[in-house]
Amino acid sequence: MSGRPDLPEPADAARPVLRIVRGAPTDAELAALVAVLAARTAAPPTDPPARSAWADPAGRLRVTGRPGRDAWRRSALPS
Repeated sequence: MSGRPDLPEPADAARPVLRIVRGAPTDAELAALVAVLAARTAAPPTDPPARSAWADPAGRLRVTGRPGRDAWRRSALPS
């Protein structure tokens, strides 16, 4: 016994992980099945990618430019 739960025991190493119950899948079909199962068990990304202020759709909802000092600068900057 190895004492680590993430390592298979020697008796388990001989047991197949997948077993075909019916039919005769091709090598390509088996590869597709393994790829789908591996993708499902992969950990999801922890943080979503950061959104640029320029790409934020909330900027389209802002009020049009207001007159005042440096209004021309505020007109091009994301809110």
